[in-house]
Amino acid sequence: MPERTTAPVSPGNPDDDWDSTTDVEDHHAQFESIVHNNPAPVPTTQPSTALPSGSDSGEQTDETEDHHRQIRHEKQTKRSGLPDTQRDYKLVEFTEGDPENPMNWSKAYKWYCTMVVAITCFAVAFCSSVITADVGSVAKEFDVSYEAALVPITVFVVGFGVGPMIFAPLSEVYGRQIIYASTLLVAVIFVIPCAVSKNIGTLIVCRLIDGIAFSAPMTLVGGTLADLWRNEERGVPMAAFSAAPFIGPAIGPLVGGFIADGAGWRWLYWIQLIISFVVWVMIAFTVPETYAPTILARRAKKLRKSTGDPDYVTEADLDPRPFSERMRVFLIRPFQLLFREIIVLLISLYMSVLYGLLYMFFVAYPIVFEKRKQWSKSMAGLMFIPIAVGVVFAAFWAPWVNAHYLKMVKKHNGKPPAEVRLIPMMLSCWFIPIGLFIFAWTSYKDLIWVGPCLAGLPVGFGFIFLYNAANNYLVDSYQHQAASALAAKTFIRSFWGAATVLFTEQMYDRLNDQWASTLLAFISLACCAIPFLFWQYGARIRAKSKYAFGGDEDPALDSDVEKGRKAPHHDMEDLRRAMSYVSNP
Repeated sequence: MPERTTAPVSPGNPDDDWDSTTDVEDHHAQFESIVHNNPAPVPTTQPSTALPSGSDSGEQTDETEDHHRQIRHEKQTKRSGLPDTQRDYKLVEFTEGDPENPMNWSKAYKWYCTMVVAITCFAVAFCSSVITADVGSVAKEFDVSYEAALVPITVFVVGFGVGPMIFAPLSEVYGRQIIYASTLLVAVIFVIPCAVSKNIGTLIVCRLIDGIAFSAPMTLVGGTLADLWRNEERGVPMAAFSAAPFIGPAIGPLVGGFIADGAGWRWLYWIQLIISFVVWVMIAFTVPETYAPTILARRAKKLRKSTGDPDYVTEADLDPRPFSERMRVFLIRPFQLLFREIIVLLISLYMSVLYGLLYMFFVAYPIVFEKRKQWSKSMAGLMFIPIAVGVVFAAFWAPWVNAHYLKMVKKHNGKPPAEVRLIPMMLSCWFIPIGLFIFAWTSYKDLIWVGPCLAGLPVGFGFIFLYNAANNYLVDSYQHQAASALAAKTFIRSFWGAATVLFTEQMYDRLNDQWASTLLAFISLACCAIPFLFWQYGARIRAKSKYAFGGDEDPALDSDVEKGRKAPHHDMEDLRRAMSYVSNP
């Protein structure tokens, strides 16, 4: 029989305010007692403890609901004033070499899963930009202004900002696989009305739904890779994945230009349907659940059913907070960080500027090459190739950046300051304004196309370095609040990127091509001061922050990792949630 763990359980009433310091400390203390001081893993010698992770759907049966209701009832006993209740638990967790642990899967299968989710990420990014290849035909067919025809692009990007607020916490309850499969299916379905739409309203509404649904894979891919690969193995897979979301927007107008010239604008949606359906089949039917808490919850449920013993639990069962409380925190905290933390605010503004520049290119390139130079859509789409090449170059450099960081970790005895993450940012921030200045002053219609074409190379190279460095800096600065910090960045960035599409054409018409691009170059140049500002003052800002991680303030701890281990369980959940955003554009 497995070793039993006896511990008092007294978590809170769902109606209580879990921002209370006393409540958090009580929960922290009891969680330490249950999980860390008396671990009781399920032995792998019994057949019942090595159940296939895909053999159970994890649906909430009456038995499961009764079990969780019983746990919650006993947890509330102490807080309700009744005598403490002692409860014996059998903690279900992975054991050494557990075949159900995704990190123990074969390297070949882990690489297959990695490539499937990376291709999914590419497909989503492709779908966001492919329709920019032919906006004019939509405006002409539906008899609306060019700006109105841009709105389907805008609402899709808005969906990218809204979706993560919903799907990230849902994935903690139901797992990653069901969120992947269900949201991609919704996205596939709502591409069809876009392709056959009879008015601009249908196109706008369905693109908004698609944007929200497509945001789920973009949100969860980083977390899936963290589920599969250990820290020391993650460098190359992350490099392969991180390039996909940036290559997609560059390839979209390239492919879209040829399709629009040859088959018309509606085929820009049919190609989305084909690609998204293929990736839905791949991820829904060939990639199993990778989220450890969900796998263990299914195992515990099966053990309770097969043994008749209700004492098999997971760490998640011992979390007293109801799902509504976790949703409340996840929805409110990003805005608290955005408006109270100068680091989150300025990094979010910087990323918003870059995201806006990316979507401005989708409007600026047709202006420069189609309107001014009178090129076809397909020829103008070819000009996006250098951006994709720059992204690929940056991806090849990612392992060296990771190796440099590991050297800095060693140099600082395992406790590098968060500002170490700014080094790639300080080096790569100059590439963006350089590329924009080149694009601005070589874009005269009588000059050769080489200048504005090659300007995309440094821009694409700089994008990926800046995004990854910014994400890592926020994670290291806020650790257990990191998911909320990254959600705040994603939210404001998406809304700004959506807005820039609507005014780019007017800006180029009023300022002319050269000065409009120069204005963007100067804005990006001014933003280069942000990483240097935080390199100098970041540590002092974090020291005075209410939310920033203070791991290196405690000399008793050997590393930030050890500090993290002593954080409350729900804080560790927030850190795990942050993995869903790291390296995600």
